[in-house]
Amino acid sequence: MSLVSNPALVQASDLAKTFDVSPPWLNRVIERQPRTLLHAVDGVSFEIERGKTLALVGESGCGKSTVARLLVGLYHPTRGDFRFDGQDAHAGFAGAQSQALRRRIQMIFQDPYASLNPRWQVEDIVGEPLREHGMASGKPELRERVGALLESVGLSPLDMAKFPHQFSGGQRQRVSIARALATEPEFLVCDEPTSALDVSVQAQVLNIMKDLQQRRGLTYLFISHNLAVVRHVSDEVGVMYLGRLVELADKRSLFATPRHPYTRMLLDAIPKMHDTGSARTPVQGEVPNPLAPPPGCAFNPRCPHANDRCRTERPALLSIGGIRIACHAVEEGRI
Repeated sequence: MSLVSNPALVQASDLAKTFDVSPPWLNRVIERQPRTLLHAVDGVSFEIERGKTLALVGESGCGKSTVARLLVGLYHPTRGDFRFDGQDAHAGFAGAQSQALRRRIQMIFQDPYASLNPRWQVEDIVGEPLREHGMASGKPELRERVGALLESVGLSPLDMAKFPHQFSGGQRQRVSIARALATEPEFLVCDEPTSALDVSVQAQVLNIMKDLQQRRGLTYLFISHNLAVVRHVSDEVGVMYLGRLVELADKRSLFATPRHPYTRMLLDAIPKMHDTGSARTPVQGEVPNPLAPPPGCAFNPRCPHANDRCRTERPALLSIGGIRIACHAVEEGRI
């Protein structure tokens, strides 16, 4: 009897999101301008196994946060499919199962100063999901569960009576994590959850998140532009450029032998602890205007290996040597 492997908990297929950023209709008519479309995410596909972490990295504006919002139902995709535990998640978000699905998928936002209501006490902030989903039958049970959630992220039940302004940035982000854990989710979308924090505090928050993952079997999509953080938390890494995935590999392979020229460029820019005598390689060039991306491979204006094919034909994400990569130069064996 053959064993059938369980499908991944999270399956994104050809996800795309286009925003209409056109000027007002009358301006376009007077100036005879067509509509302006921004392809923020353009055909992204990946899977995340239960209990694992996929990290998405890339420069600002590459579409990472848009992917996050697509996965929690804040945006509806222009194209593509997102399946969660085998079911069509976007149909679920819009249907009768919306509340049950949102209970299983939660998000930790980037800025702990903006994502917490400054007029609410922590008891209300963390307790709100419990009330909304009917997970606490009365005030005593609610307080007990909020206290346990605060303890699980390294805070005290006595902090329930405090307001957000009475906490440091790292403590606020712990409150955000406690709120996200309130509904006992299986999948957490983490949109740069430590980027607003000091380095020493980042490490504390990341260790809490890793510990919670091990204890609760959580699945993470972790979005960051900090490759040191990604190396610490991820199992797989996807590198995004101008709305598309250009490389998707397990963490060890990606950091040891990056294949795509853009991935190499990002890794070369990291200061090395032991190579103090060598010059740090800056990331070359500028990200093209996303409203008018270059034809062919979007990275070709910055790529030292670009040829005529790269300038005219957009590469597909192919499986080459156990990794998925969108690069004509790698496909042709030129690098």
